[in-house]
Amino acid sequence: MPSADYLPSVITFIIVTLILGSMHILLIKNKQLGNERLFYRQLIMLFFTIVGIVVIALTLPVTESTRTQVITLISLVISAIFAFSSGTIFANLMAGILLRVTKPFQIGDFVKVGEQFGRVAERGLFDTEIQSENRELISIPNTYIINHPVTTLQTNGAIVSATLSLGYDVHHDKIETFLIQAAKDAGLTEPFVHVMELGNYSISYRVSGVLEEVKGIITARSNLYRSILNVLHDNGIEIMSPSYMNQRPLTVDQKIKPPANISQEPKTDSTPAEDIVFDKAEQAEKLDKERISLSESIKALEETLKDASDNDKAKIKESIQNARDKLKSIEPEMDSSKSHTGTK
Repeated sequence: MPSADYLPSVITFIIVTLILGSMHILLIKNKQLGNERLFYRQLIMLFFTIVGIVVIALTLPVTESTRTQVITLISLVISAIFAFSSGTIFANLMAGILLRVTKPFQIGDFVKVGEQFGRVAERGLFDTEIQSENRELISIPNTYIINHPVTTLQTNGAIVSATLSLGYDVHHDKIETFLIQAAKDAGLTEPFVHVMELGNYSISYRVSGVLEEVKGIITARSNLYRSILNVLHDNGIEIMSPSYMNQRPLTVDQKIKPPANISQEPKTDSTPAEDIVFDKAEQAEKLDKERISLSESIKALEETLKDASDNDKAKIKESIQNARDKLKSIEPEMDSSKSHTGTK
């Protein structure tokens, strides 16, 4: 049996352990929670763990000077863990917090970090996960994101471009007209053309247009390339004439282009590439928006409840409860995509 002097410390230790254990079960021990939802919970758990250790130290039956030394030792140990145990982990932790403050991107955004391009699927405590165009799940350390430029596509419209080289035998005004028509046929708005370079054997053009629905950017690029081929070939413009001249002689009137497309009907039976490639990011964005919408609705209903009449309070309370039940029901789904396999 512990002596009376140690009894407060033992009781405090038991209480702190029970509290931390309960918090771990409620906040952390949920296999369906992904990095995005665990971030703030892990920070809260870390904070209360440190507080619990300090509280236990304060109840030890020792002299004041010894208690001060114990607390100092705990502070040194914690500092050593952060400073010497793994500087990379601590740096990623601080970078993750900084990304939450600056908010350069949100879940579901198209981003490019270094050589990696894709949609944000998760924002974790130590890394950020993006889903690439090959449907791979790539984890990028938060320090890497902080130390490299991050390109984020605007949700209200993105520029889709294509660059190609054509010979000097066709006037640039004519080419620009065809390229603008190709951009319109591809579904882009406000198209424009730039002359990029005057080469020794060809002129480089870049045609661009605004894609209003950025989620379809991969398909939009493919459609733009396809439309350029169709418009130029249909108008008798060959695309690679300078290269062919070095291979074999051609007559002046001979053009290198494929025969006209027999079927002019657009293909509508294929599934959009974005639905397959960015499935996890799409699901994460949808559930995150639904969660935010429900949370805002609950707050608005709670504000309305304060000034509502007695007859309306019952209906408002029922609406609040329904919204809370729905919010609780989507929590297991919010990071169910965590079970997806991919390149990490």
